[in-house]
Amino acid sequence: MTNSSAIPLAPARPAGHALVEALVAQGISTCFGVPGESYLAVLDGFHEHRERIRFIACRQEGGAAFMAEAQGKLTGRPGVCFVTRGPGATNASIGVHTAFQDSTPMVLFIGQVASDQRDREAFQEIDYRQMFSPGTLGLAKWAAEVDSADRLPEYVARAFHVAMQGRPGPVVLALPEDMLTTATRAPVLPRVEAVQAWPDPKALARLREMLLAARRPIVIAGGGGWTAESAAALQRFAEAWQLPVANGFRFQDTFDNRHPLYAGDVGIGINPKLAARIREADLVLAVGVRLGEMTTGGYTLLEAPRPKQQLVHVHAGAEELGRVYAADLLLQAGMGCAALALAGLAPPADPPWAGLAKAAHADYLANLAAPAQPPLDMAEVIKTLAQRLPASTVWTNGAGNFSGWLHRYLSYPSLLQAGRTQLAPTSGAMGAGFPYAVAAALLEPQRWAVNIAGDGDFLMTGQEMATATGYGARRLLSVVVDNGTYGTIRMHQEREYPARVSGSDLFNPDFAAMARAFGWHGGSVDRTEQFAPALEEAIAAVESRGRPALLHLKLDTDVSTTRQRLSEIRRAAQQRLGAAGAG
Repeated sequence: MTNSSAIPLAPARPAGHALVEALVAQGISTCFGVPGESYLAVLDGFHEHRERIRFIACRQEGGAAFMAEAQGKLTGRPGVCFVTRGPGATNASIGVHTAFQDSTPMVLFIGQVASDQRDREAFQEIDYRQMFSPGTLGLAKWAAEVDSADRLPEYVARAFHVAMQGRPGPVVLALPEDMLTTATRAPVLPRVEAVQAWPDPKALARLREMLLAARRPIVIAGGGGWTAESAAALQRFAEAWQLPVANGFRFQDTFDNRHPLYAGDVGIGINPKLAARIREADLVLAVGVRLGEMTTGGYTLLEAPRPKQQLVHVHAGAEELGRVYAADLLLQAGMGCAALALAGLAPPADPPWAGLAKAAHADYLANLAAPAQPPLDMAEVIKTLAQRLPASTVWTNGAGNFSGWLHRYLSYPSLLQAGRTQLAPTSGAMGAGFPYAVAAALLEPQRWAVNIAGDGDFLMTGQEMATATGYGARRLLSVVVDNGTYGTIRMHQEREYPARVSGSDLFNPDFAAMARAFGWHGGSVDRTEQFAPALEEAIAAVESRGRPALLHLKLDTDVSTTRQRLSEIRRAAQQRLGAAGAG
């Protein structure tokens, strides 16, 4: 007796071609990477199926991995990256680490030495199962090497399952060169969808009791796995219960920042009033966030391991629940089900904390105001960008103090209104923001992609301007904030070793001229009143001449954060150290 649902064998073709077919079956139409001789059979597969899938050749594997990570953030399905063995894999590892910390689904394929050369330390040989060592503090959720051409589609399907299931994250598959050229009739497997877990009904009932007993509750939402539907459900829940909602570090598009219940972002440079509100809360409902170091202010807003506040933690990954915090209630569920379950909780007729929710939003609005900082006011730069560009714009940044202006002064819509609009690494990876913007411009060309970069941050991956130009990115703008220093490091130096500067100075090119060399529009700004006209010229170049644009913003080195200058930080440190010495 035969199984009528069995998938028939496919015509014989090289395993490299079968791999490309498997990606098409998973709904992947774009892959990023740097070509290598270790996976030529896969590159030939991309040529064979070029009408259905494209391979974007990047200029460095770190940039390619960041682009794939951005793809995972934007689509909710794994971003795909291909690199060659050894140096290619080590360069790409930064994107894998970022995907792990950011809970982003991603699959990295690495060309491997031929099977008959394994374990001899052949040219560029590494055991990637050890290098990426899966685990709660590793680099990937799963790492494997595919020895059999006939099992390759099976491994691809499993990689997509693992990347999307529970807490999303990265998977690594190593591909021996000889395996990829072996003929196989293995069938392509069906499209993988993540299985959603519904929270325990008894736990939901307990959560409702805790909410009804609270007087100063607050919601902190973020993490991976959100969709427009789950964002809409979270909003319905917040509105029904009149709960203040804050967004976790660099997940500011989880809840509409313009909503009257929005309280602000919980991360670096947090509004001091929001920090106080979280410390004084009697119930914190954390939905989707890991509650890592940045979102908890170094584990001080919520003290580890036992917070002073009652804590309810909702997360898709069982391994994450209880790992740091001994919460009062733990609920394991994907955001698709968790948000719907929360929206179904019957609210009280007159929540006693409604006035506190209004006050929290008022504090957020007050935090958007700032005294002017001439000659070039970064707050005004961000506000001008937000006023001029569409609500659907994708905003990206890497790591550095420059990102504080974007986080503080840009009001993000939620996924409900515009899809993902914030692409930023919670891992603190410098160089991520510019490849993020290139990927967004190539994947969703109808939207604007705007990158805010620091000078040190931009030069780590700025060569991907060639990728953007070569593959026809259009609605792409990079704003490079140049203050001639690794700003975050210099800030910490002045706090700990005032006036003793070492290793943090930068020696920069003319970024506008650099952009023009890549075929971009390039402009320079050093005063606030110059920015709006320069932005209009950049937009006109994008819209009329179909090429990306870069604006080079020249700041004084003393410009450090949205709240303090370096000179102020230095004086405070000198006074502190002087007082300590006198004591």
